[in-house]
Amino acid sequence: MTTYLDHAATTPPRPAARAALQRWLDVANPSSTHLAGQAARVAVEQARDQVADALGCSPHEVVFTAGATEADNLAIKGIMWAACEQHRAARPHLVTTAVEHPAVLDPARWLAERGEVTLSIVPPAADGRVDPEAVLAAVRADTVLVSVMAANNELGSVNDVATIAAALAEREVAVHTDAVQAVLTREVDMSDWGIDALALSAHKLGGPAGVGVAVLRRGLPVVPLLHGGGQDRGVRSGTLAAGLDAACGVVLEQTVAERPTLSLRLRDLTDRLAAGLLELDGVRRNGPADPAARLVTHLHVSIDGIEADALAVALDRAGLAASSGSACGSGAAGGSHVLTAIGAHGTPLRLSLGWPSTDEDVDRALEVLGEVIPRLRRGPLRPATARVAG
Repeated sequence: MTTYLDHAATTPPRPAARAALQRWLDVANPSSTHLAGQAARVAVEQARDQVADALGCSPHEVVFTAGATEADNLAIKGIMWAACEQHRAARPHLVTTAVEHPAVLDPARWLAERGEVTLSIVPPAADGRVDPEAVLAAVRADTVLVSVMAANNELGSVNDVATIAAALAEREVAVHTDAVQAVLTREVDMSDWGIDALALSAHKLGGPAGVGVAVLRRGLPVVPLLHGGGQDRGVRSGTLAAGLDAACGVVLEQTVAERPTLSLRLRDLTDRLAAGLLELDGVRRNGPADPAARLVTHLHVSIDGIEADALAVALDRAGLAASSGSACGSGAAGGSHVLTAIGAHGTPLRLSLGWPSTDEDVDRALEVLGEVIPRLRRGPLRPATARVAG
């Protein structure tokens, strides 16, 4: 049986999300005018209300997407293209950070490489956080958008997005945040933070894969990525997926309701996991030293004296599912741009907890790592010598 500690990559669906998906999976097109279609539309709009309540925004600002990758792309490309169309600048300026998710960094660089925007990428501090003053110093007269993630998906470092947004409130600079990792255990409030765009994905919270949310402030100019029927607020075309959207709404509602108790439980589990792992020689924690500045779900360490491939194989053999970085790229085996940005050394290991995590998961992880790390330092196990029959 596998001990699963890779919830930052994806987490099992909650029972309520499964039930909502099942209930609304076999329905009519929510854009149809007949009664069956309108019943499905009611489910979608109820989900939109649930998302809005959870994130402190208006339902009219919620757009359902296929996930956070689409939501991030819609914000980055859509806002910058709208600025180009409005002739606010010949090549509008975009500011982001070196530790963003690839769903933000890749479209930002793509726009810059095509000559459509100018781009500034702000480096992080050694703990993975981004200094708001450094971000604000990168803002220019032609800056249209600043994108800073709420919390890093590898390190769990939490950024002060609200301070950045407050400083830019009078400068007509939109602020976008990828809140995928933060929303499970941190309050995320669009209104309180004063931000203009937000992205999240349901499967990180216990919803199904294939659905996410882009929140776009009312009146914010955005050019759609997809053109067609304009089914979702005219910003996103495509048949509304009633089952997926309903599950997304339910899981966000449940996340907010359970957040206080879940956060405390996961903090205790992660603290115990960290205490046991850091007792091992040559293991050091990455990310902020201040517990208030990191997610309670994430433990990221560097391990000296062992090879990453050997660690991955050993953990798989022992039935411990963990990550050497981010599982959001093809293959997910390359070097981490986040760890490069903070200058981390050693073999990385991310252990991340979620709503189903238990004391038994922590016990088993410590047992496995306490055996695997010293053994790998002694050298790989050699296969027995085969005897050839004479």
